[in-house]
Amino acid sequence: MNVVDPLFLNWFLLALFLWRLTAPLVRAMRWPMPLALGLSVLASVTPEVGPDLDLQRVLQFLPFFVLGTTLQPRHFALLRERRVRWAAVPVAAGALALAYWAAPRMDYAWLYHTQSAQDLGAPPLAGAAMSLALLGCSALLTACFLAWVPRRRTWFTALGGGTLYGYLLHGFPAKGSVYRGWYEQPWVGSPAGMVAVTAFAALLVTVLCTAPVRRLFRFAVEPRLDWLFRTAPADGGASPQRDPVSPPEHKVRA
Repeated sequence: MNVVDPLFLNWFLLALFLWRLTAPLVRAMRWPMPLALGLSVLASVTPEVGPDLDLQRVLQFLPFFVLGTTLQPRHFALLRERRVRWAAVPVAAGALALAYWAAPRMDYAWLYHTQSAQDLGAPPLAGAAMSLALLGCSALLTACFLAWVPRRRTWFTALGGGTLYGYLLHGFPAKGSVYRGWYEQPWVGSPAGMVAVTAFAALLVTVLCTAPVRRLFRFAVEPRLDWLFRTAPADGGASPQRDPVSPPEHKVRA
Protein backbone atom coordinates (compact mmCIF):
# COMPACT_ATOMS: atom_id res chain seq x y z
CA MET A 1 0.00 0.00 0.00
CA ASN A 2 1.61 3.23 -1.19
CA VAL A 3 -0.50 6.37 -1.12
CA VAL A 4 1.93 8.38 -3.30
CA ASP A 5 2.42 5.67 -5.94
CA PRO A 6 -1.08 4.35 -6.74
CA LEU A 7 -1.44 0.87 -8.17
CA PHE A 8 -2.70 0.35 -11.71
CA LEU A 9 -6.06 2.09 -12.28
CA ASN A 10 -6.07 4.13 -9.09
CA TRP A 11 -3.79 6.72 -10.65
CA PHE A 12 -6.86 8.64 -11.82
CA LEU A 13 -7.79 9.51 -8.21
CA LEU A 14 -4.57 11.45 -7.69
CA ALA A 15 -4.79 12.86 -11.21
CA LEU A 16 -8.27 14.27 -10.62
CA PHE A 17 -7.18 15.73 -7.30
CA LEU A 18 -4.15 17.48 -8.79
CA TRP A 19 -5.94 18.60 -11.95
CA ARG A 20 -8.85 20.11 -10.05
CA LEU A 21 -6.45 22.09 -7.92
CA THR A 22 -5.20 23.74 -11.10
CA ALA A 23 -8.66 24.35 -12.58
CA PRO A 24 -8.98 27.97 -11.31
CA LEU A 25 -5.56 28.77 -12.75
CA VAL A 26 -6.44 27.16 -16.06
CA ARG A 27 -9.67 29.16 -16.32
CA ALA A 28 -7.84 32.40 -15.58
CA MET A 29 -5.11 31.87 -18.19
CA ARG A 30 -5.34 33.30 -21.67
CA TRP A 31 -3.66 30.42 -23.52
CA PRO A 32 -3.78 27.36 -21.28
CA MET A 33 -3.54 24.73 -24.04
CA PRO A 34 -0.04 25.66 -25.30
CA LEU A 35 1.23 25.58 -21.73
CA ALA A 36 -0.40 22.20 -21.09
CA LEU A 37 1.07 20.78 -24.28
CA GLY A 38 4.49 22.13 -23.37
CA LEU A 39 4.36 20.56 -19.90
CA SER A 40 3.17 17.28 -21.39
CA VAL A 41 6.02 17.12 -23.90
CA LEU A 42 8.61 18.17 -21.32
CA ALA A 43 7.41 15.44 -18.97
CA SER A 44 7.66 12.86 -21.76
CA VAL A 45 11.39 13.60 -22.18
CA THR A 46 12.24 14.02 -18.48
CA PRO A 47 13.20 10.71 -16.84
CA GLU A 48 13.64 12.46 -13.50
CA VAL A 49 9.86 12.72 -13.14
CA GLY A 50 9.49 9.73 -10.87
CA PRO A 51 6.51 7.57 -9.94
CA ASP A 52 5.52 9.68 -6.93
CA LEU A 53 1.95 10.93 -7.33
CA ASP A 54 2.10 9.40 -10.82
CA LEU A 55 3.27 12.79 -12.05
CA GLN A 56 4.57 11.39 -15.32
CA ARG A 57 1.07 10.32 -16.33
CA VAL A 58 -0.63 13.30 -14.70
CA LEU A 59 1.49 15.74 -16.70
CA GLN A 60 1.35 13.83 -19.98
CA PHE A 61 -2.46 13.62 -19.85
CA LEU A 62 -2.82 17.23 -18.66
CA PRO A 63 -3.81 18.61 -22.12
CA PHE A 64 -7.01 16.55 -22.09
CA PHE A 65 -8.09 18.00 -18.75
CA VAL A 66 -7.29 21.53 -19.91
CA LEU A 67 -9.16 20.90 -23.16
CA GLY A 68 -12.17 19.73 -21.19
CA THR A 69 -12.22 22.91 -19.12
CA THR A 70 -11.99 25.20 -22.15
CA LEU A 71 -14.44 23.57 -24.55
CA GLN A 72 -17.86 25.19 -24.96
CA PRO A 73 -21.21 23.85 -26.27
CA ARG A 74 -20.57 25.39 -29.69
CA HIS A 75 -17.51 23.19 -30.09
CA PHE A 76 -19.54 20.04 -29.49
CA ALA A 77 -22.20 21.33 -31.89
CA LEU A 78 -19.63 21.21 -34.67
CA LEU A 79 -19.28 17.47 -34.14
CA ARG A 80 -23.03 17.06 -34.77
CA GLU A 81 -22.76 18.21 -38.35
CA ARG A 82 -23.49 15.50 -40.89
CA ARG A 83 -20.23 15.96 -42.78
CA VAL A 84 -18.22 15.51 -39.59
CA ARG A 85 -20.10 12.36 -38.62
CA TRP A 86 -19.52 10.84 -42.05
CA ALA A 87 -15.85 11.86 -42.05
CA ALA A 88 -15.39 10.09 -38.72
CA VAL A 89 -16.12 6.72 -40.37
CA PRO A 90 -13.00 6.45 -42.58
CA VAL A 91 -10.87 8.04 -39.87
CA ALA A 92 -11.90 5.43 -37.31
CA ALA A 93 -11.55 2.60 -39.83
CA GLY A 94 -8.06 3.76 -40.74
CA ALA A 95 -7.14 4.03 -37.07
CA LEU A 96 -8.34 0.47 -36.44
CA ALA A 97 -6.26 -0.88 -39.32
CA LEU A 98 -3.25 1.13 -38.17
CA ALA A 99 -3.63 -0.17 -34.63
CA TYR A 100 -3.52 -3.81 -35.70
CA TRP A 101 -0.56 -3.08 -37.99
CA ALA A 102 1.37 -1.28 -35.25
CA ALA A 103 0.60 -3.74 -32.44
CA PRO A 104 3.47 -6.15 -33.17
CA ARG A 105 5.85 -3.36 -34.20
CA MET A 106 5.41 -0.82 -31.42
CA ASP A 107 5.94 -0.91 -27.68
CA TYR A 108 2.45 -0.50 -26.22
CA ALA A 109 3.98 1.19 -23.14
CA TRP A 110 3.85 4.43 -25.15
CA LEU A 111 0.07 4.41 -24.74
CA TYR A 112 0.23 4.37 -20.93
CA HIS A 113 2.19 7.65 -20.68
CA THR A 114 3.87 6.38 -17.51
CA GLN A 115 7.47 6.54 -18.72
CA SER A 116 9.71 9.01 -20.46
CA ALA A 117 10.99 8.53 -24.00
CA GLN A 118 14.46 7.73 -22.69
CA ASP A 119 13.04 4.96 -20.51
CA LEU A 120 11.43 3.48 -23.63
CA GLY A 121 14.70 3.57 -25.57
CA ALA A 122 13.97 6.60 -27.74
CA PRO A 123 15.95 9.86 -28.07
CA PRO A 124 14.33 12.99 -26.60
CA LEU A 125 13.47 14.57 -29.95
CA ALA A 126 11.76 11.42 -31.23
CA GLY A 127 10.03 11.04 -27.88
CA ALA A 128 8.65 14.58 -28.03
CA ALA A 129 7.33 13.98 -31.55
CA MET A 130 5.82 10.67 -30.47
CA SER A 131 4.11 12.31 -27.50
CA LEU A 132 2.51 15.00 -29.67
CA ALA A 133 1.47 12.42 -32.27
CA LEU A 134 -0.23 10.23 -29.67
CA LEU A 135 -2.03 13.21 -28.14
CA GLY A 136 -3.24 14.26 -31.58
CA CYS A 137 -4.44 10.77 -32.45
CA SER A 138 -6.24 10.44 -29.12
CA ALA A 139 -7.98 13.78 -29.54
CA LEU A 140 -8.99 12.93 -33.12
CA LEU A 141 -10.47 9.55 -32.17
CA THR A 142 -12.27 11.10 -29.20
CA ALA A 143 -13.85 13.59 -31.58
CA CYS A 144 -14.92 10.71 -33.84
CA PHE A 145 -16.55 8.94 -30.93
CA LEU A 146 -18.39 12.06 -29.76
CA ALA A 147 -19.61 12.68 -33.31
CA TRP A 148 -21.38 9.33 -33.22
CA VAL A 149 -23.11 9.80 -29.87
CA PRO A 150 -26.83 9.95 -30.74
CA ARG A 151 -28.97 12.85 -29.61
CA ARG A 152 -31.97 10.66 -28.85
CA ARG A 153 -32.24 8.16 -26.02
CA THR A 154 -31.45 4.58 -27.05
CA TRP A 155 -31.17 1.16 -25.42
CA PHE A 156 -27.49 1.75 -24.64
CA THR A 157 -27.85 5.28 -23.25
CA ALA A 158 -27.94 3.98 -19.68
CA LEU A 159 -24.58 2.29 -20.20
CA GLY A 160 -22.97 5.72 -20.47
CA GLY A 161 -23.76 6.39 -16.82
CA GLY A 162 -21.88 3.26 -15.80
CA THR A 163 -18.60 3.73 -17.64
CA LEU A 164 -16.77 4.35 -14.37
CA TYR A 165 -17.68 0.81 -13.34
CA GLY A 166 -16.35 -0.56 -16.61
CA TYR A 167 -13.12 1.37 -16.16
CA LEU A 168 -12.49 0.34 -12.56
CA LEU A 169 -13.72 -3.25 -12.63
CA HIS A 170 -12.01 -4.28 -15.85
CA GLY A 171 -8.71 -4.09 -14.02
CA PHE A 172 -9.45 -7.28 -12.12
CA PRO A 173 -9.86 -9.56 -15.15
CA ALA A 174 -7.04 -7.73 -16.95
CA LYS A 175 -4.56 -8.22 -14.11
CA GLY A 176 -5.89 -11.71 -13.44
CA SER A 177 -5.15 -12.65 -17.06
CA VAL A 178 -1.57 -11.45 -16.64
CA TYR A 179 -1.05 -13.34 -13.39
CA ARG A 180 -2.44 -16.56 -14.88
CA GLY A 181 -0.33 -16.24 -18.03
CA TRP A 182 -3.24 -16.17 -20.46
CA TYR A 183 -1.55 -13.54 -22.61
CA GLU A 184 1.40 -15.89 -23.10
CA GLN A 185 -0.70 -18.37 -25.05
CA PRO A 186 0.54 -18.57 -28.69
CA TRP A 187 -2.92 -18.10 -30.21
CA VAL A 188 -3.38 -14.72 -28.51
CA GLY A 189 -0.75 -13.13 -30.75
CA SER A 190 -2.32 -14.40 -33.96
CA PRO A 191 -4.62 -12.12 -36.02
CA ALA A 192 -7.65 -14.22 -35.06
CA GLY A 193 -6.58 -14.17 -31.44
CA MET A 194 -6.26 -10.38 -31.37
CA VAL A 195 -9.73 -10.00 -32.89
CA ALA A 196 -11.17 -12.48 -30.38
CA VAL A 197 -9.56 -10.71 -27.42
CA THR A 198 -10.82 -7.34 -28.67
CA ALA A 199 -14.38 -8.65 -29.07
CA PHE A 200 -14.32 -10.29 -25.65
CA ALA A 201 -12.95 -7.12 -24.02
CA ALA A 202 -15.72 -5.02 -25.60
CA LEU A 203 -18.36 -7.47 -24.40
CA LEU A 204 -16.88 -7.64 -20.91
CA VAL A 205 -16.75 -3.87 -20.44
CA THR A 206 -20.32 -3.57 -21.73
CA VAL A 207 -21.50 -6.08 -19.14
CA LEU A 208 -19.61 -4.22 -16.40
CA CYS A 209 -21.57 -1.06 -17.24
CA THR A 210 -24.99 -2.67 -16.89
CA ALA A 211 -27.40 -1.92 -14.06
CA PRO A 212 -27.09 -5.27 -12.19
CA VAL A 213 -23.30 -4.94 -11.96
CA ARG A 214 -23.62 -1.32 -10.86
CA ARG A 215 -26.02 -2.27 -8.07
CA LEU A 216 -23.72 -5.06 -6.94
CA PHE A 217 -20.59 -2.91 -6.72
CA ARG A 218 -22.09 0.46 -5.83
CA PHE A 219 -20.90 0.05 -2.24
CA ALA A 220 -17.29 0.23 -3.47
CA VAL A 221 -17.48 2.53 -6.49
CA GLU A 222 -20.10 5.03 -5.27
CA PRO A 223 -20.33 4.63 -1.50
CA ARG A 224 -22.56 6.95 0.51
CA LEU A 225 -20.34 9.22 2.58
CA ASP A 226 -22.97 11.39 4.26
CA TRP A 227 -21.65 10.29 7.64
CA LEU A 228 -18.28 11.82 6.82
CA PHE A 229 -19.50 15.40 6.43
CA ARG A 230 -21.22 17.84 8.73
CA THR A 231 -24.87 18.59 8.17
CA ALA A 232 -25.89 22.07 7.08
CA PRO A 233 -27.15 24.35 9.87
CA ALA A 234 -30.91 24.51 10.29
CA ASP A 235 -32.77 27.49 8.85
CA GLY A 236 -33.87 28.50 12.30
CA GLY A 237 -30.30 28.84 13.53
CA ALA A 238 -28.73 32.10 14.44
CA SER A 239 -27.58 34.08 11.42
CA PRO A 240 -24.03 35.36 11.38
CA GLN A 241 -23.56 38.88 12.61
CA ARG A 242 -23.08 41.55 9.99
CA ASP A 243 -19.89 43.52 10.04
CA PRO A 244 -20.97 47.07 11.01
CA VAL A 245 -18.30 48.51 8.73
CA SER A 246 -19.42 46.59 5.65
CA PRO A 247 -22.06 48.22 3.38
CA PRO A 248 -25.48 46.61 3.00
CA GLU A 249 -25.67 43.61 0.69
CA HIS A 250 -27.88 45.29 -1.90
CA LYS A 251 -25.38 48.12 -2.29
CA VAL A 252 -22.54 45.67 -2.81
CA ARG A 253 -24.48 43.96 -5.59
CA ALA A 254 -25.35 47.29 -7.15
